[in-house]
Formats: sequence, C-alpha cells, structure tokens
Amino acid sequence: VQLQASGGGLVQAGGSLRLSCEASGSIASVNVMGWYRQAPGKQRELVGSQTLAGSPNVVESVKGRFTISRDNAKNTVSLRMNALKPEDTGVYFCTAYLREYGTISYRNYWGQGTLVTVSS
Repeated sequence: VQLQASGGGLVQAGGSLRLSCEASGSIASVNVMGWYRQAPGKQRELVGSQTLAGSPNVVESVKGRFTISRDNAKNTVSLRMNALKPEDTGVYFCTAYLREYGTISYRNYWGQGTLVTVSS
C-alpha cells in the first residue's frame, strides 16, 4: 500500500493551494482519510479527516479556510486551502486508516509529505 501526495508549493499569504493524495495497492477497505501537518520545530498535528460514510471535519484553526473532500471510489482525499497564512507553512501528510486484502485488521498508513510554504 502506498499513499502518494502532491500539490504542495510556495504561495503568498492569502493565496490558495490544493493538495491531493491517492492510496493505492491491495486495499480492501478505507475507513478514514485525512491530513496532518508539521510546522518547522513543532509536532505533527491533525488538520482534518473524513470517515467512509461521514462528513469531513477540520480543526478549528483552519475552519472556513480549508476543506477536505474524499472520493471513496478512487481512494483519494484532497485538501483545498484558501486564505493561506504564514503559520500554515509546514509539511503536509496524508493518512489513511485502511485494511488490506487478506487481513482482518485496519492500520494507519502515511504519505511521504508535501511541503507548503506560505510567504508573508
């Protein structure tokens, strides 16, 4: 199983970016897909997530600016980021809580991370 994220880059404050992530491989079922981020010198933190049949949720600090969307058929999750601020700078990681074919347990997988830099 692999998670491939893309879409990071350099943007000015107030700008927008869209991150995408696709989970591929021997996947039987994906429960939760979401995004975390890690700012320089800080711990990784949750940005938002969406369960298989649920609504997307984002943390308070990005509400009204970031939107998560998911395509269950394609095992993809996107993060639309608007009104970006310098404090949004960091490496963004996609994550998926999924079950592989031939197994009975779910486990968490991480993408490789994509860098978002917001200049002031």
